[in-house]
Amino acid sequence: MFAYIVKRLAWMIFVIWGVMTITFFIARVIPADPIAAILGPQAPPEAIEKERARWGLDKPIYIQYIRYIAGIFRGDLGVSLRTRRPVLEDIKQFFPATIELAISALFIGVILGIGLGVISAVKSGRPIDHLSRIFAIVGLSMPAFWLGLLLLLVFYYTLNLLPGPGQLPYYLPRPPRVTGFLLIDSILAHNWTALKSYLLHLIMPAFTLGWLSTASITRITRSSMLEVMREEYIKTARMKGLRETVVIMKHAFKNALLPVITVIGIRMASLLEGAVLTETVFAWPGLGRYATHSFLSIDFNAVVGTAMLMALLYSFCNLVVDILYAYLNPRIRYV
Repeated sequence: MFAYIVKRLAWMIFVIWGVMTITFFIARVIPADPIAAILGPQAPPEAIEKERARWGLDKPIYIQYIRYIAGIFRGDLGVSLRTRRPVLEDIKQFFPATIELAISALFIGVILGIGLGVISAVKSGRPIDHLSRIFAIVGLSMPAFWLGLLLLLVFYYTLNLLPGPGQLPYYLPRPPRVTGFLLIDSILAHNWTALKSYLLHLIMPAFTLGWLSTASITRITRSSMLEVMREEYIKTARMKGLRETVVIMKHAFKNALLPVITVIGIRMASLLEGAVLTETVFAWPGLGRYATHSFLSIDFNAVVGTAMLMALLYSFCNLVVDILYAYLNPRIRYV
């Protein structure tokens, strides 16, 4: 296993380098000038050329690539053309908000998805099975932005039960930044007002993403459980007189987990990369909004930096899933 992990980490470096290279060249060959876009249409040509030289965009593309690679080895992902700050600093600022939202959404998705999937499989063909399948189909079919807007309309605008977009209201000062995670920083500062407000603001965006995760996890869990429950060892366990709860949870559920773990790993990676539409609808200051603004403003360094981070997240989540495979099924061996 140790040798396998080392090999996968080596491949991870190769994958990240490939994504970075492809994104770097595609971002620079598109027919657009980010300097002209930033300075505006009224900027004189000499000012545009001066800025291009200052950012090194007047050099041949292979020179820019070599300089960027050299910067990566120094821990430098370049400076954002839009924010005028180092890309690494921008990622450190926006990524914690995405992590908090992703973990909350995944928690909702895993708890509801696995629970509904198991119940649906055990009660196959009964009304609760049909209801859970409808719930999953609606969740898979419903666009995230539409669900987010619907929740805002009902719970914020109409019923006034939950706060609106953002992490905190404008009048409430943020706690001192220590970890970057607003939940932890509020606790460290003993700012219970900010903590309560933040948790209330988190409910709707987390549920929006959580429902999407719940839908896919429910379907996979149900399908996997139904397949396992047809196996002979399940029938044998029942013939031995074991309680149905033991048969379902100890024998069936454990052996049905492998495809479920795969879906959870993929969902976690996609949530961590930044749920663009959800963060936009709820004005959530996460990586998704940062990446979107970077793409729209043709911010070369920010685009490449976020693409590298996304490649790293997907590769890492896939590695964790493979390790969990071997833990859950000792018959699996990696070479």
